[in-house]
Amino acid sequence: MRSLASLAWRYLWARPLVSALNLLLLSLGLAAITFVLLVSEQIEGGVRRDLAGIDLVVGAKGSPMQIMLAGVFHLDVPTGNIPLAMLDELRAQPLVARAVPISLGDSLRGFRIVGTTPDYLDLYQARLAAGRLWQQPLQAVLGAEVARSTGLKLGDRFAGSHGLGEQGHEHGEHRYTVVGLLAETGGVLDRLVLTDLASVWQVHEDMHAVDAEDRAALEAEREITMALISYRSPLAAIALPRWVNAQDGLQAAAPALETARLLRMVGAGTEVLRGFGAVLLLAAALSVFVALLHAVRERQGDMAMLRMLGAPAWRVAALVSLEGLWLALLASLVGLALGHGLTALLGWVLAAQQSLRISGNWWSVWEALVPAMALLLALASAAWPAWRAYKLDVTELLQAPY
Repeated sequence: MRSLASLAWRYLWARPLVSALNLLLLSLGLAAITFVLLVSEQIEGGVRRDLAGIDLVVGAKGSPMQIMLAGVFHLDVPTGNIPLAMLDELRAQPLVARAVPISLGDSLRGFRIVGTTPDYLDLYQARLAAGRLWQQPLQAVLGAEVARSTGLKLGDRFAGSHGLGEQGHEHGEHRYTVVGLLAETGGVLDRLVLTDLASVWQVHEDMHAVDAEDRAALEAEREITMALISYRSPLAAIALPRWVNAQDGLQAAAPALETARLLRMVGAGTEVLRGFGAVLLLAAALSVFVALLHAVRERQGDMAMLRMLGAPAWRVAALVSLEGLWLALLASLVGLALGHGLTALLGWVLAAQQSLRISGNWWSVWEALVPAMALLLALASAAWPAWRAYKLDVTELLQAPY
């Protein structure tokens, strides 16, 4: 059998251009399928992880999708601010188990600075890799990706930039001190700089207050950007969003509902890519079929000689099938490598934008279907050519004039 596989390998590359084209088509189709598997699985897993225990996001009036993207995934700008007093009203609701405030507005080299309370870390069951939590304003805890990207360590100081991009004015007179580093979570916390709510208020009050009277007025009008709500009972899913939306200037966004909409939109793109991969695989299967059928016709003399030397008909048919299997094996290796490479490239692009985390090192159990799919396609494509080789009439071939 080893000699048969070796002969099939030599036959496969006897026509290198045809074999290379078939390999390319099959590999691209398998790579597209692999890419869709890896990206969709990581996005869905990341979304579930980032939602944590958040049942509702309360923000200023606007798009619920925008509120959810800004408050949960930190991928959009918020719709505005809400009065700090509304936080106490939300916490007083009997259906609310926990209300975690967050304040946005500044950033560090594109990473968002989030004013919040330690309850925000409890949502994700996060733990410190080094240092401690903040104990006063202008102390910061860095997510793992922030620390890795900026190179900041415990005790280092930095200034935030106004706005949520990298081009804002730097608050050089207000410098944060790094007091803690979070352990890597693989989620949204890795991309955030966490600090006390008072840090955000202090920076902006110092920037806008002209005198003590102005400062007192600003303190009386303090705001937060959003509140992340955890329900006390399932009944809250019906009653609480209605109550929130009835309040002046407030908007409720249900992350589960908005995420389902988001994944449907993302799913449309993955379906297109999956369809593209299926078309490529079909084209590859047809190309392999034509190539093997043509090879059987070309090698009729060789096959007749093998039969004369004592090779049974099934071995001649197996020789044709092995060509297809060799091609499937190579395409599986190339397709998987290319799929992981494209996923790593997408992850690099998203990381540069401080967006969702996608890794080319991710392995899915469903990837086992990729070589299985390639082998089935190869066997299906080789079935008829192998049957033609099996049914060759040796006597007729040897009597045919050359």
